[in-house]
Amino acid sequence: MIEAATEKVPFINNNPRLQGIAQKIYNGERIDASEGLLLFNEASLGFVGSLANHVREKLHGNNTYFNRNFHIEPTNVCVFSCNFCAYSKLYAQREEGWELSMEDMLNIVKKYDNKPETEVHIVGGVHPKMNLYFFADLLKSIRAHRPDLHIKAFTAVELDYMFRKAKVSIEEGVKILKEAGLNSIPGGGAEIFDEEIRQQICADKVDAEGWLEIHEAIHNAGMHSNATMLYGHIEKYEHRIDHMERLRQLQDKTGGFNTFIPLKFRNGDNDMSHVPEVSLVEDLKLYAIARLYMDNFPHIKAYWPMLGRKNAQLSLAFGVDDIDGTIDDTTKIYSMAGAEEQTPAMTTEEIVTLIKQVNRVPVERDTLYNTIQVY
Repeated sequence: MIEAATEKVPFINNNPRLQGIAQKIYNGERIDASEGLLLFNEASLGFVGSLANHVREKLHGNNTYFNRNFHIEPTNVCVFSCNFCAYSKLYAQREEGWELSMEDMLNIVKKYDNKPETEVHIVGGVHPKMNLYFFADLLKSIRAHRPDLHIKAFTAVELDYMFRKAKVSIEEGVKILKEAGLNSIPGGGAEIFDEEIRQQICADKVDAEGWLEIHEAIHNAGMHSNATMLYGHIEKYEHRIDHMERLRQLQDKTGGFNTFIPLKFRNGDNDMSHVPEVSLVEDLKLYAIARLYMDNFPHIKAYWPMLGRKNAQLSLAFGVDDIDGTIDDTTKIYSMAGAEEQTPAMTTEEIVTLIKQVNRVPVERDTLYNTIQVY
């Protein structure tokens, strides 16, 4: 949580309830769900932005983090059919899908031999033939080839399917993958935890309880993870607060989350194309309130390919302190849904320039936020 220190709020809002929330933030006190909802319903963008920037600078100063990473997407063939997804192809109709072999994936890793990338990020569709032991062998092969590379792999959705298919407990499955070389897991598949909304947008994937249980097991095994929230579709403000509250409670219990990553719903080429996308104002307000509400999360990340480079810069004044990494041009999950960046790749120099243009300090980090270099 934010360190408590009584300070006078440097601006006045004529709504006494909002002013009370501002005073709590400046005193390092936790806001509750009703106060978070009030910020969504009644606070202006400038109000929450000022508060979020205060918290961001109290935690990180002007530092803005990024890492050198690359992605492997083993397949877009998936047994699930999420309405918001433009990426996956159902297993029964996989003519347009791809399925990488073990050799294909190792060749991607080898492309980065003698390069300074510190992380490989492995996520994809849920393919029934790519099971727990297939992926354990992949991790062992990557670890043997490049022992120093941090392997961040498999969403809770992928892990839930792997473990159930292999008939092992969550704890057993986590142990198998950790021993094979897994270092941490990403935050995907969280979507929105509310059961009714989840039933409408992703009914057949792991539920909120299962997602949280898997992340708790990862934390208990001594590994870290990230957390996401898909926003801007059919959810309401109370669903966002409920989602963040469940994450905050687990973080209180384990302390295992590195960062919270709001992911904007994009309506390109999916079964929810009729749902209009929310505005940039709504994006920035969400980031700001997330920074205020997620007081026990050390970092808030804006995924720059989703927002676009200019909007990612703007987010750095609304509570965000991390804009992800260099990535590479093979990342298809968001580009296929209409993300701002259709070929998401930036060089280190481009990211450094992007951050410096808005008077922030670029800090290259590893996956666990250890500083590698300050630019």
